[in-house]
Amino acid sequence: MLEAVPSAVESKPSLEASRILTVFQAQRAHRWTMSRTTAAERVARLKKLREAIIARREELAEAIHQDFRKPALEVELTEVHPTLEELNHTVKHLKSWMKPTRVGTPLLLAGSSAHVRYEARGVVLVLAPWNYPFQLLMAPLIAAIAAGNTVMCKPSEKTPHTSRFLARLIRDVFPENEVALFEGGVETAEALLELPFDHFFFTGNPRIGRKVMEAAAKHLSSVTLELGGKSPVIVDESADVRAAAERLAWGKFINGGQTCVAPDYVFVHESRAQAFVDALKAVITRFYGETEPERQASPDFSRLVDAAAWRRVKDLVDRSVAAGAKVETGGLGDGPSRYLAPTVLTGVTPDMAVMEGEIFGPVLPVMTFRSRDEVYAHIQRGDKPLALYVFSQDKRAIEEVFRHTTSGGAVVNNVLIHVANPNLPFGGVGVSGLGNYHGVYGFRTFSHERAVSVQWMKSLAAVFFPPYRGKAQEWASRASRLME
Repeated sequence: MLEAVPSAVESKPSLEASRILTVFQAQRAHRWTMSRTTAAERVARLKKLREAIIARREELAEAIHQDFRKPALEVELTEVHPTLEELNHTVKHLKSWMKPTRVGTPLLLAGSSAHVRYEARGVVLVLAPWNYPFQLLMAPLIAAIAAGNTVMCKPSEKTPHTSRFLARLIRDVFPENEVALFEGGVETAEALLELPFDHFFFTGNPRIGRKVMEAAAKHLSSVTLELGGKSPVIVDESADVRAAAERLAWGKFINGGQTCVAPDYVFVHESRAQAFVDALKAVITRFYGETEPERQASPDFSRLVDAAAWRRVKDLVDRSVAAGAKVETGGLGDGPSRYLAPTVLTGVTPDMAVMEGEIFGPVLPVMTFRSRDEVYAHIQRGDKPLALYVFSQDKRAIEEVFRHTTSGGAVVNNVLIHVANPNLPFGGVGVSGLGNYHGVYGFRTFSHERAVSVQWMKSLAAVFFPPYRGKAQEWASRASRLME
């Protein structure tokens, strides 16, 4: 998600690259000061950030609205509230997270103790995406600060109003040798990726994720990749289809469908298919309006981020319909305003365009199944998804789904809500991501876990020192076997 758009910053790439290097050197010189900060000092920085966000939340809502026409309440629910929740959770628990963790020692090491220390990685890079441009930059930034790192970050150029807001916010809250933000497009990203950061954190698509991983490999640096994928939904014969339809419509069409954990397609049991589709159509009418003009005028429905995104998603719909899919509702759009109606397709088959990759738009393909084995075979053939959703009242069936599939996260009888829980790790698996964060998991992602053993008394291990012969050898051999 680092595709270039015209940017004033990009007109002087060599000047910007020089500034990036200067800031990196300043942060590297300051990183040991930051790594030695106490919990109280880190909490003070986080509280200052929280106060600034609260004071500017209306300004943020306006910036995101200009980029997406996103409703103010949706900004609160998906951008501001999760960020404040992450901040509050971190402030509350950081002192305990920073404490060394004592671990046990085997009998052979009697007389010693052991613990794990959590140490800052150093200078870290955060590359954020455009779909949730505030929250998906702030969440890793919070974790990186909590772990005692210095941070360089870059928002997406696809959301210029939010990017400018973020630049002002970061500049007003942090000195540049602690946290610095760089606006720009591809050239800015490439200049950042040339530097030997201690940790690379990227949220975006797998294609760019591979480039970030290659950059990290040059320096043998650690990396976190938060990617995407086709997150499947299973609605079985025991499901409450009305509740499933309502929750899926919310999770699919929020942010105009541009959510990395959005339900990407649905497998519904053939016995409940018509009831499910009817319920979906009724919910869309209730959410966004009965007629197409009403939906297009709705203040509660976001737009696609740019013209290229609109063309891509509209083409997926058109090609799928040409191949035999049926438009149950939606399918229409307006290119100049980047509006694409909330769309439900039935009669979808796995070889259609909407099933080729992550849709990332307000289109929900629906397929039917008779046997769960059909569903498992389809999911197992594809890449490992970022999320999986199952709607069922049958606990054994739910457990069976988990045994036959894998995903970064999963939700039963709802969607998206796992992302809002700071006590759960958030991340993907395989093509959908590498590593995780949120809460203590984010703190650990941006920390090095240093293993420490301390010898307090005479060591039993001395009996194993050379020379390896005679009675000493015999005694040591027996002792080691007794301890196995």
